Amino acid sequence: MRPTGRLHLGHLVGALSQWIAFARDNETFYEVADLHALTTSYERTTDLAANVREVVLGWLATGVDPTRSTLYVQSHVPQISELHLLLSMLVPVAWLQRVPTFKDQINALGPEIATYGFLGYPLLQLVDVAVMRGDTVPVGKDQLSHLELGREVVRRFNNTYGRVLIEPQATLSQFPDVPGLDGRKMSKSYGNTIDLADDAATTTKKVRTMVTDPLKIRRHDPGRPEVCPVYALHHIADPALVPMVAEGCRSGALGCVDCKGQLAERLNAYLQPVRERRTELEAIDVDGILADGAQRAREVASATLADVKRAMRV
Repeated sequence: MRPTGRLHLGHLVGALSQWIAFARDNETFYEVADLHALTTSYERTTDLAANVREVVLGWLATGVDPTRSTLYVQSHVPQISELHLLLSMLVPVAWLQRVPTFKDQINALGPEIATYGFLGYPLLQLVDVAVMRGDTVPVGKDQLSHLELGREVVRRFNNTYGRVLIEPQATLSQFPDVPGLDGRKMSKSYGNTIDLADDAATTTKKVRTMVTDPLKIRRHDPGRPEVCPVYALHHIADPALVPMVAEGCRSGALGCVDCKGQLAERLNAYLQPVRERRTELEAIDVDGILADGAQRAREVASATLADVKRAMRV
């Protein structure tokens, strides 16, 4: 996960809920991807260290347990960068250029992010997984193309040098695409997030600004809940309320203002335990947790890198 600021609702239901579940029965590695953060914010690094801490506190507040999982910072495992360099020799530029998110992100964020590092972003993602011998990766739908590219790279490497790397499989969460305030995917890059650390008043204010069905102009107009991001978030905040919201929207009995009010109330109740836990964790030794995790991660990464270099004879 990139340390680009405070975690938001999309992180919680799109990734962290799976992370916690995986750790119950599997060996799990969770990385603060600080090198990835440079791909879209290379000129803004003042808050990078603080953001790393913020991400880890967010993980811990949602239930990620450092005694059951390995938590570490990407740049603290230099083997990742070396393996990225070695695998970059195998990857055609055309493979990277055809990844859908490459052009989508340039269109959304501007041509200035189209750097060499940004082009190679999906390969670095693969290395994050491959270096830890990862066989399963929780991803959002927008990242499936990245993982498929990574699987192609693994196949090319193994066909060329022998079976060394594991071809990772994807697993999607129950809510792989969480809509933001503007209807697009919830993302810090788009400025459309409901942050886990927001207080109740801020959450309510944000929900009131959310876009809704553009054809439901007046209160009693019948709506189309399937196209409304407010309705989508009701599935997260309180699934039991969803049938009533859908019926009220379609019939025109439920206006958008009231619908947003109900969502804000239930979102705040849903997020309250996380917010309380986050406050309690302010004094925790995040640096110590990450140092322990980095040591473990380097041990695994060193073994993988040695196998790769042996196979490539370098």
